[in-house]
Formats: sequence, C-alpha cells, structure tokens
Amino acid sequence: MDTVQHVFRGTFVHSTHRCPLEVLENHILGTDSAGKILFFEDAQKQTKLAQKWGFDEEKIEELGKNEFIMPGMVDTHIHAPQYSFIGSGMERPLLEWLKYTTFPIEDTYSDLEVARTLYSTVVKRTLRNGTTTACYFATIHTDASIVLAEMASQYGQRAFIGKVCMDRNDTYPKYKEDTEESIRETKRFIEVLKNRKYDRVKPIVTPRFGISCSENLLKELGKIADAHQLHIQSHISESLAEIEEVLRLFPEYKNYTEVYNKNKLLTNKTVLAHGCYLADEELHVFKEKGAAISHCPNSNISLCSGHLDVQNVLKHKVKLGLGTDIAGGYSISLLDTIRKAIETSKIIFIEKGKSQSNKVETNQAGKIALNKESSNAKNDAMEMDANYKVLGYKDAFRLATLGGCEALSIDHITGNFEVNKDFDALLINPEAKDSPFEVFSHISKEEMIERFLYLGDDRNIKAVYVAGRCVVPFPSNA
Repeated sequence: MDTVQHVFRGTFVHSTHRCPLEVLENHILGTDSAGKILFFEDAQKQTKLAQKWGFDEEKIEELGKNEFIMPGMVDTHIHAPQYSFIGSGMERPLLEWLKYTTFPIEDTYSDLEVARTLYSTVVKRTLRNGTTTACYFATIHTDASIVLAEMASQYGQRAFIGKVCMDRNDTYPKYKEDTEESIRETKRFIEVLKNRKYDRVKPIVTPRFGISCSENLLKELGKIADAHQLHIQSHISESLAEIEEVLRLFPEYKNYTEVYNKNKLLTNKTVLAHGCYLADEELHVFKEKGAAISHCPNSNISLCSGHLDVQNVLKHKVKLGLGTDIAGGYSISLLDTIRKAIETSKIIFIEKGKSQSNKVETNQAGKIALNKESSNAKNDAMEMDANYKVLGYKDAFRLATLGGCEALSIDHITGNFEVNKDFDALLINPEAKDSPFEVFSHISKEEMIERFLYLGDDRNIKAVYVAGRCVVPFPSNA
C-alpha cells in the first residue's frame, strides 16, 4: 500500500476537460510520498478512506472556512534573464526594445555570478506568485543556462529550460553565436541536463525566433529535438515588423509557420509565443501538428505588438496556455496574465463591433448619433454578442492551469486534481494579512474565487506545492 504523505480537507477548485472551473466544497484529497494524488473524494467518505489508506484522521490538514486549494499555475513563456530589467523600456516597440534593452543585458550572463544571483531570485519570485511550472528562455550561454536548471531544481519548481540559439543578430552583432557553436552547445546543454536526471527540470530546444536564426540552424535544431524527443519553444507572429523581416529573410517560405514546420520544429511538444497575426491557414497547421500557442497579453499590449484572438485559436482547437513573457510583460504574476487575457478579449469584442458597421456619426450639433445604415445599435450589439464570446474568468483560469499543461503536453502528469496526477497546488487564503481585497460573509465560494482571480496577489498564496512537496514558504536557509 502507498504511504499517505498529506491529507487535505476543505474546498478545491480545478478545471476538467468538461468544465473550466469546478468548485468542490467539503472534499478530501490525499497524496503519497512521491507527491501523487491517491484519492480525491467527498469528505463524507473520510472514515472509509482512513481505513483503506491507513492515515490518522487527527492529522488531516483542515482548510480555513474561506480558504481553497487550486492547481498550480503554468507560465508557458518567460524569459528568466529579463527579470533584471522588468518594467523597463516599455516605451519602445518590440524590435527596438530587443536592440536597446534586451540584447545588451542578456549578453552579461556570460558571468556566472550574475546568472546565479538573478536566476535564484526569479525562480523564488515565480514560485511565490504561484507558478509551479515555468517554460524558461535563458540566454545563449550554456553554463549560465545550466545554472538556471540548478536553481529550478533546488527550489522545487517544475521547469523547461531553454539555452537560446541565435546565429544572426544584425541589430546587436555582439550577442549571437556561430552556427556550429550553437548546435554544439545545444547538444552539450541537453547532455548535461539529461545526465543530471532532474525529476522535474527538462531541456527544451530554443531557437529565439525567425529573425535570429539561419535556415541551417533551424534545420539542425529540428533534428536535435526529433532525435531526443524534446520539447521546442520559440516566438511567432508577435508583431507586424517581425513578420515582415522574417518573410524577407525566408522568401521561399509562404508564411511564418512554414519556417518552423518545414524544419521539423512544429510538433506536439512545441509551444510558440504570441501568434497575434496567425492566419486561419496557419492555425490549421498548428492543429494538425498538435503544436501550442502561449498567449502573452501583457507583453503584446506593453510593446504595442498586437492582440491574440483567443476565441479564434480555440475555435481551431489549437492548444493554448498563458505566458507572462517578462520582461516584455511587466508582471511576473500569472494572475496579471489572466486579467490581461480577459481585457484583451474585451478589446477585440469592441473592435469587432466597430468594424461590423459604422454605427455612429457626429451630427451638426456635435453630438454622437446613430448612422442611417445602422438604426438599431442594440440589435447590432446582440448580433455581435452571438458571434463572439468574450473570454470569462473561468476560461482564463483554465488556460492558466490545465490549459498550460496541455500546451506543454504534461496534462497527463499534472494540471488538475485527478487521481494519479502530481499534486501541484496552491493554498489560497482570501483573508490573509494585508490581503488586497476583503471577504464579506455573504460571498459565495465561486464569487470569492472570482475576486481572487481579479484582485488577489502573492499575499493570498499561503502555500505552494510541487509534486506534493511544499516549496513555499521557503526553508529558512533558502
């Protein structure tokens, strides 16, 4: 019989394939010594479960009246080295921001002390904010990227670590690699991480994006990923200027997606960030290959890149997760990403309404009046609502948890509270000291969860678990 490690009793919230947000009050969950979920049942079965699994009922960890446990959040796109300048350079568009802010600072990570200090900080900060799984870009420096893997393993985070590959950089020539060097160092990085046999930290093949990679490099990285059956991450269609430059550099390819696909970099283990301007034809290819998109709304807004139409992605049945994309995004919290994803959806809803018909004009008195072509704005709004669904907080919650696991092809391992999955979870206390919002006695559990998603922050995250191990609060010597 498996040894029971933890038993929790109270309210649990998670997503399933049928329901974006399921609230289960008065439930009991038990994990084994390996951090896997042994049982998840109505608490009325507590005594029978105690007899079956042999745990002491007096040692059950009872949640507070308004506390709840939710799955850990999954950041499907985050640049670890960029945490040092988070919140800086936001006045520039993407390509200028890379040239003047990003590349010069990333170049300093050849210094392993710089890397160790920053990577320790970013792993702890993401964990504290409820990110139990992170898909990290590092830099072109192999040894510094290995340090990031060490930090993630040390603090107990589930992570994919990518040594960045780029053999072309016309904007900041100092920060790039020789093609053969990039291929050789990628192989070394993969070998080191495989030999270390980390339980939950894995290498991920990481061409930076189309602009920074030659066709030969992309082709070789595709071969490496295929040979080792590794995950792949990069960027795609983040801004119009980026797309224009990619098509200039790869004139024989008909679109950005084809650049990855024809070089064996679009697989069911691929996650590409942004995708703001992907055509339906490209989304069909994503669906066919099983590739995923990481939605990074904060970054898309902050760098004036564009907006991803989440509903169109979901309509095409393409896997979708959320990413903070720091430091293009200025918040390391996926709660911010949830909110920005909802806001972006509403912006798209408004823009679709504007483009649907010219409903307003200015009359001679200078007041807004209905256009003759659309005399009933209310009916137009109703029609628009029938054609477009704004992303709700329940669906955004799913994207941040189970959706992120699906995007990274680890939903068979974690993402919700199904039996035999790893227990990656957050214990939320809405009434924490200095909580940014109040709880009133008349609030239902579901409304409380909604308020946490819209108003909560790391002060409400009482504990963080990864594979059953409590990783936050940190040990006193961490």
